[in-house]
Amino acid sequence: MTYVPPAADYVVVGTGSSGAVVAARLSERSQYEVVALEAGPVDKNQFIHIPAAFSKLFHSDLDWKYLTTPQPQLHDRQILYPRGKMLGGSSSMNAMMWVRGFAADYDDWADAAGEGWGFESVVEYFRRIEAVEGTTEPDQGTDGPLIISRQRNPNEWTARFLEAVQKVGFQLETANIQEPEGFTETMVNQRNGSRWSTADAYLKPAKGRPNLQVITGALVTRVIFEGTRAVGVEYRIGDEVAVVRAKKEVVLCGGAINSPQLLQLSGIGAPDLLAEQGIPVVAAAPEVGANLSDHLTALLGYGVAGGTLADAEKPLQLINYLTRKRGMLTSNVGEAYGFVRSRKDLELPDLELVFGPAPFYEEGIGTFTGHGIALGTVLVKPESRGTVTLRSADPAAAPLVDPRYLSDPGGVDRAAMLAGLRLVHKILHTEPLGSKLGPLLQPKRAQAELDDLLEEALTWYSHTLYHPTGTCRMGTDAGSVVDPELRVRGVEGLRVADASVMPTIIRGHTHAPAVVIGEKAADLIAG
Repeated sequence: MTYVPPAADYVVVGTGSSGAVVAARLSERSQYEVVALEAGPVDKNQFIHIPAAFSKLFHSDLDWKYLTTPQPQLHDRQILYPRGKMLGGSSSMNAMMWVRGFAADYDDWADAAGEGWGFESVVEYFRRIEAVEGTTEPDQGTDGPLIISRQRNPNEWTARFLEAVQKVGFQLETANIQEPEGFTETMVNQRNGSRWSTADAYLKPAKGRPNLQVITGALVTRVIFEGTRAVGVEYRIGDEVAVVRAKKEVVLCGGAINSPQLLQLSGIGAPDLLAEQGIPVVAAAPEVGANLSDHLTALLGYGVAGGTLADAEKPLQLINYLTRKRGMLTSNVGEAYGFVRSRKDLELPDLELVFGPAPFYEEGIGTFTGHGIALGTVLVKPESRGTVTLRSADPAAAPLVDPRYLSDPGGVDRAAMLAGLRLVHKILHTEPLGSKLGPLLQPKRAQAELDDLLEEALTWYSHTLYHPTGTCRMGTDAGSVVDPELRVRGVEGLRVADASVMPTIIRGHTHAPAVVIGEKAADLIAG
């Protein structure tokens, strides 16, 4: 078993988009000893670093392999729920899209958790984080640890898509402005054509520090309390069980699924649900695991003659990537996106459209031999809320993940998704795309009526965009799981710092705000 010191000042659980940041930033203060525990392995797999290969990691040993509970509004399907299980967490498995979201989203956080979480405060963290290549935007940084780059070799189909959206009436704009209203090529977390995760940006530069120890293959099974104070964690490496004590604090950074699961395993949660699993209550916190908010996506896919990422693994493309880090394998697949409204009366967009010059069908794990393109609509401000609860008291058992997609009583979410799919259909059938479309590939069955086609795409093929949030909601109210300084209510010495603390979901992609949470958490912890 790898040696782990028996105690450290701070014990960080998880090394994903937030956890890698927390561990690295705390260890910059040489007076602190930091131990970071990661359940997965080191990020050595080649598919982690090749951008276009990210979906090959789905349902692998580098994935927690979660499935949702059957979703009644989606024909009782269980939805694949990929979450990264390696150094870098989901930042080592995502599509590398750096999408900040709207300034208004962070101002909503300020309404819930105080002005320190509003956009004027958060944007300072973005400036600290970002090393942005090729932009002159005044609010974007130039020397941060996380490299944000333009697409190296955007696909010819992406250019056609951006031409089509203009013909439909949308504008093109710079990425990551404060109130997006149009479409843009995606900015990505890449360096020289390879993925640049938080493990790359934060952990690896810190690995030589004598006060930081990062332990992989360590499944944390519970937080240890003395009374109501967290004093360490219990973890397993293989068949061996050990404890590392925290002299100051334990910081949970497992994400919106693992953090509420670990709180519940440790006796913090709804008393009735803990009692069902025979877990003694340390602190009654009914909202632990509640408020799950996620981005649902549904797409239409059509066959085309050629030129798509279906050619990415051909010999010439492999040689181009391996020798020059260029070509199709540098693609993040979701090469362009834009924000739109499902209804004219909305003040801000509630939908995102994401274009991929690839046959990215059947939750990204479908097998297609020909060329295809895909355009999906994403519900970025859902009204539906779900839960994460324990399946059993066994820490190795996957929790019950129930997003409750499209479950809002008024049917607003379903109506918005169908409006988005209707727009998707319109754009795809606008030149210079429309005349080049071949057969419909997703959904597989063409329908005589457009309404029936869109219903089938939504009910039978929609899936997560991999953005769960909110299950350890922060706020100033007594019902929130963590306070505005991310301290878990009802106990001492324990914080949560990851996407689970978001009071409301971002109109965008959750990696960027999760890195901000990690940066701000380190500042809060260190005072």
